[in-house]
Amino acid sequence: MREPAHSETPEKIFERQWALTLLDRVLNQLKQELVDEGKGEQFDSLKGFLVHDESASYVDAAARSNTTEGALKVAVHRLRKRYRDLFRSEIANTVAETDQVDDEIRYLVRALRRE
Repeated sequence: MREPAHSETPEKIFERQWALTLLDRVLNQLKQELVDEGKGEQFDSLKGFLVHDESASYVDAAARSNTTEGALKVAVHRLRKRYRDLFRSEIANTVAETDQVDDEIRYLVRALRRE
């Protein structure tokens, strides 16, 4: 009998996929907020800083956006904060009690790791 080539159980795969789906849903919600505010282009130029795109450069993004690097960093900081707020809100909708949010976030982070 052959052994699996990895330690991924169906449960771990499902949990990781659920976490990725949740992150994607929050990212789309954030994008829609900015599109509704007429800032869709800003979202597109800053998205790489949310998803840790290695090619994302503050200098390059500032030049493309015709702004300063400092102003861009502030915009990224605000975008990340809003993303965290939306993420926590989305998690709060999936748990029975608000004091379970932090535990659920830790659970999702572990699900995203390949252990």
